[in-house]
Amino acid sequence: MSASSLEQRLAELEVKLTFIDDTVNGLATTETEQAQRILALEQMVRDLRQELASLRGGQSHDPHSEPPPPHY
Repeated sequence: MSASSLEQRLAELEVKLTFIDDTVNGLATTETEQAQRILALEQMVRDLRQELASLRGGQSHDPHSEPPPPHY
């Protein structure tokens, strides 16, 4: 192989490597953003579960502790 042919192949490999680096960096950024979104969604689910549990707790009272209806 001639020197110019090797230089051309090396330049092509450098260009491909640059594109691969850009792709990997983009994927890493996307993964970080997705992880943050997942954490936020998990927190929302925990909050909603807690709120639902407190609402259910407020509704589940003992019917015997209530006064009888007026027609009794």
